[in-house]
Amino acid sequence: MDETEFWELIDATRGAAEGDPEEQADLLVERLLGFDPEQVLDFARHFESRYNRAYRWDLWGAAWVLLDGASDDAFDYFRCWLIGQGREVFEGALHDPDSLAELLDDFDEEIDGDGEELGYAADEAYEQLTGTVAPDLGIPPAPAEPEGTPVEFEDDDALAERYPRLWGRFHD
Repeated sequence: MDETEFWELIDATRGAAEGDPEEQADLLVERLLGFDPEQVLDFARHFESRYNRAYRWDLWGAAWVLLDGASDDAFDYFRCWLIGQGREVFEGALHDPDSLAELLDDFDEEIDGDGEELGYAADEAYEQLTGTVAPDLGIPPAPAEPEGTPVEFEDDDALAERYPRLWGRFHD
């Protein structure tokens, strides 16, 4: 599975799920069951490498503003959700986290921002296909700390200054 196929699968399942991340994860597992185990591992490698790329302070700050707070776990689930939003939103957020204010059409605080199940879809499909746990993916691990300059999450003025568009849309 190449990068284009990876993003096409993400887009197709997001569209079919009408943006519901839990439904998208279920659909992703269903679709992945149609592939051979090695292709499922390829999908997992694409997902995990993007998940690791998004482990950045500036993106965590954007998640904090968007979600009105984001613990370690919440940021992990946010990164899964962000991948589930597709290539344009994902790459746009990496380029400029504050651009999420424009990249996200609708944002439902009840369901958006938490894509925990998306992070397990490839593992679940692999297990169903093979009856075994997925092996190590052979990609570099995530850094021990987020990349970039730490963000002062508890300083509303600093957050409003660093993420003016997100702050204006989600906190004014």
